[in-house]
Amino acid sequence: MTQLTQESIKAVVLRTLGRIAPEADLSVLGGSEDLREQLDIDSVDFLNFVVALHQELGVDVPEEDYAKLRTLDGCIAYLAARRGS
Repeated sequence: MTQLTQESIKAVVLRTLGRIAPEADLSVLGGSEDLREQLDIDSVDFLNFVVALHQELGVDVPEEDYAKLRTLDGCIAYLAARRGS
């Protein structure tokens, strides 16, 4: 498994969010703010986001870790750590 930079992981996360919430302006996302609130997505959309990240990055995200993906910064840090292991 190749190591990805945080910037490349961020690009994947933003591209995935863009597919989940195509009407959202991703350029204004705050790193420490709740993604669901910022993008006005529901729990089904969030689950689709987690599944898409798994498909794109090959990272398994157990349900008990979903809260770690609530913010952009948290999502990037979590995925970077999981990809690096």
